[in-house]
Amino acid sequence: MTRAFLLVMDSVGIGGAEDADVFFNGEIPDAGANTVAHIAQACADGHAEDGRSGPLFLPNLDGLGLGAAVRLASNASTPGLNGKPIGKWGCAREHSRGKDTPSGHWELAGLPVPWDWHYFPDTVPAFPADLSQAAASAAGADGILGNCHASGTAIIAELGAEHMQSGRPICYTSADSVFQIAAHEETFGLDRLLEMCRTLAPRLHEMKVGRVIARPFVGTPDLGFTRTTNRKDFAILPPAPVLTNWVQDAGRHVYALGKIGDIFSMQGIDELYKGSDAELMQHLSKLTDEAAEGSLTFANFVEFDSLYGHRRDISGYARALEWFDREIGLILNKLYPNDLLLLTADHGNDPSWTGTDHTREQVPVLIAGQGGGEIGQVNFADIAASVAHHLNIPAQGPGRTFL
Repeated sequence: MTRAFLLVMDSVGIGGAEDADVFFNGEIPDAGANTVAHIAQACADGHAEDGRSGPLFLPNLDGLGLGAAVRLASNASTPGLNGKPIGKWGCAREHSRGKDTPSGHWELAGLPVPWDWHYFPDTVPAFPADLSQAAASAAGADGILGNCHASGTAIIAELGAEHMQSGRPICYTSADSVFQIAAHEETFGLDRLLEMCRTLAPRLHEMKVGRVIARPFVGTPDLGFTRTTNRKDFAILPPAPVLTNWVQDAGRHVYALGKIGDIFSMQGIDELYKGSDAELMQHLSKLTDEAAEGSLTFANFVEFDSLYGHRRDISGYARALEWFDREIGLILNKLYPNDLLLLTADHGNDPSWTGTDHTREQVPVLIAGQGGGEIGQVNFADIAASVAHHLNIPAQGPGRTFL
């Protein structure tokens, strides 16, 4: 059976981006950021002991070549990740001028972003007055809250009570090309939030803002607020066919897990599965049993990024990596002969770094089911070309297969 499983470990970067000095967290450039290496070092130094202990333990990922990929990308020390790889392994660099979700995923799917994204300034207010008014009108409110760069969890804690009292949506942005809207699922309403985002999306996409993101939450001012799994990204449509289209156009089936459906606006996708990372892993396990001959399963595991990277939680990130490693070990044992499983990432989010934004890094390329050996440094778009090569379908774009 010839199938492909392309799994994106969201934000699991490995340092060494040659242009990291022109990407910033606040006033500090990303040069030197290294998500995996710095987590491994913190674990070895005893600085990541919350809910876990000791050196970073990733026997399955390291066996596929994670530690070797870190050293290839950045020549960094990786305590606990020094095994000899048995899979094919390497590192990949991005050429799109962004360190965000759409840029990384589009290029992994064979399409480098052909324009510069629009970013909102780190000022208060962050949004032009006409956009703020349009947002208020779309919400049926007399104004908006926030209007600034912010951490999503922090701004909900700060403004959640006022939002519930006033009915004004919380609108904020970050170093990414995003317009995010947080609202209480019960007092504001989930359907109302999604319709607000849907209404605003065309205007923001015309500005080349990559995503309008609905950020629903629940809770009370006394007990605190929690974001729910009903997040939805309204992403700009890719301007040319991507890997999912290539597979579908060849008459094959495409399964999407997690944010993939939102990122590609459901282009080239037959079935979509959503949920927490734990729920997505259950879906992935089932698909290793049931996915159709010649199919592509394209998954994003977001919680490394959303729960731990942005919150600069080194222990939490390490726990998530160790959980993922255990689960991937079970998945690897279920693959059929001739299956390809490729693990990679879309950018970095070094939890030891300054600020709360993504970090510009290279990413690992770890391949099971295709023998062993180093593939060296490749480009993001080469991943799509290689998956297409494995599935024996035509590829488009600048990528070249490394298989």
